[in-house]
Amino acid sequence: MTDSPTPYRDAFARLDPARRLRALTGVDEDLLARVGYERSRYTALGGVVLGTSVIAAFSMWNFATEALGRVSLLAVIPTVIWMLFILNLDRWLVTPQPNARRRAGPLLLRLLIALVLGAVVAEPLVLRIFATAVEERIAGERNTDLDQLRGNLLRCNPVPSATEASSPAGCGRYVLSFGATPGGQSDELSALRGESGALQKRVDQDNDTLDTLGNEVRNECRRLIRIASTGLYSRTSECLRLREKEKDYRTTHRTAENERRLAAMHRRTAAMEGKLTASRGTFLQARAAGIERRLAKERAKQKEIGVLERMGALDGLAGKNTVLFAGIWLVRALFVLLDALPVLVKFLSGESAYDRMLTSESNSAVKIHGEQVRLTERRAMADIEIAQEAIEQEVRRSRAESEAAHRELVATVNIRLRKAVNGLEQELRNTSGV
Repeated sequence: MTDSPTPYRDAFARLDPARRLRALTGVDEDLLARVGYERSRYTALGGVVLGTSVIAAFSMWNFATEALGRVSLLAVIPTVIWMLFILNLDRWLVTPQPNARRRAGPLLLRLLIALVLGAVVAEPLVLRIFATAVEERIAGERNTDLDQLRGNLLRCNPVPSATEASSPAGCGRYVLSFGATPGGQSDELSALRGESGALQKRVDQDNDTLDTLGNEVRNECRRLIRIASTGLYSRTSECLRLREKEKDYRTTHRTAENERRLAAMHRRTAAMEGKLTASRGTFLQARAAGIERRLAKERAKQKEIGVLERMGALDGLAGKNTVLFAGIWLVRALFVLLDALPVLVKFLSGESAYDRMLTSESNSAVKIHGEQVRLTERRAMADIEIAQEAIEQEVRRSRAESEAAHRELVATVNIRLRKAVNGLEQELRNTSGV
């Protein structure tokens, strides 16, 4: 009886746990079968790859639950994705490569990734260990932030007694909105005062001009001239002209209308000043309510302590405690080492017989492919030469046929021409004989 493979034996081989572990290293089972004594080596390497991915999954689970603030099934999704990603990444980095002589590039790349990965996966465990101190520090920082927020809100929302050219510096996030504020009324009042001031200047200027014209009219109209024909006294023509000029000035500059507008503006200004004084008390109450709402909203945001906030508080604590700082980095270094184990094991174990066989097969495949390419190239060149020769023969045959046809055409034309000449000569002889 021969030990020929059967479907049952093949199915059992595919379910073999050791074979599954070796699949995580990317080895070819058919090639590895020729050096069977190295199977245990790649089985152990596959176990290291699997163990690293499990540790990464456990760390991601802690990280996800810390981010959510509770244990939830939603944390399974990033945990599984992270585990598969690390598993595939480690498999790619430890997969045997032909002609590989302990290249430093993949090792440095993996160590760099492990550094970042270790810092991420170690952080949740460190945060759990120092959770009490971290939460106390965060509570103190939040109270300080609330006090600072209250001060900024008071500074950036002062009682607007007059129009301000610009808000205080750095108040973009702290300006509250109000339905009706004294500031809006102050702006309107300032605009009205500016308009009334401009109108007052115009009215004063017009009054000064009218006073000057009036003085000229009075001075001129005191003078009387005697009319020779009647003997009566009358106003001078210059008096009449100045009176007309004064009248025209009042009409063209609308002095009476401007004075009425100015009086209305003064009444409106007085009314707005009264309303502004009354609304300042309402504004203070509205500002106090707005500040409380803003603080309540900020307190609502501070209910859950986020991961980044915990990390910042932990770094603040570590900066003041050397022992805590050393402990945090020892835990991180441990995770970095565990995460880099597959690459370290692969590169520290040296080149194996399987690696040399893989290199030989790869080089042989490259040579065979090169010879096949050259053979295909020679066949293609031969086909091209045959086709070119056939084309040249066809051209020569066509040229010979064309030349023969040309000669036959010339002979036919000569025969017809000779017959025509002979017939013409015969006709000439007959004509001369007659």
